[in-house]
Amino acid sequence: MTTTAVDTTLFRRVFRRHPAGVAVVTADAGRGAAGVTVTSVASLSAEPPLLSFSLTGTSSVWPHIRDAGTAVVHLLGAGHTELARTFATSGIDRFGAPTRWHRLPTGEPVLEDAAAWLRISIEHRHPAGGSHLIIGRIEEAGVAEGHAPLLYHDGSYHALQERTS
Repeated sequence: MTTTAVDTTLFRRVFRRHPAGVAVVTADAGRGAAGVTVTSVASLSAEPPLLSFSLTGTSSVWPHIRDAGTAVVHLLGAGHTELARTFATSGIDRFGAPTRWHRLPTGEPVLEDAAAWLRISIEHRHPAGGSHLIIGRIEEAGVAEGHAPLLYHDGSYHALQERTS
């Protein structure tokens, strides 16, 4: 293994080797539903129930997350590759057909096909380099059974099907 100073290219190359779960974050700050695919979701605490994710400052969804008090984090399953691609694509109507969604009674947009979803109150937004770290308190959650996870690794989506232990 060689070591070298970390520049943007090396940073991205290193993290392309790290598989990550795939999620879509949705919110509505009063300007209509907005959403984006992320691979940075992490559980922070069970008591109180907290999660985090990050967004680049140049993301078209950042102003919505910045201004929203709540959001929904959707964990995607193996059958959701197209949904992940849709919410990762700029300049399209991500909530148009064939995306199936509705609003929760509290007003947030929720995707109907997600393997699981978590409605969060956004508690903190921290600048971190060219990105923002968002910390949310989980207020409500739903989970569907029978979904193998969707992973992102080396620039493409993969389904995790096999258990090793």
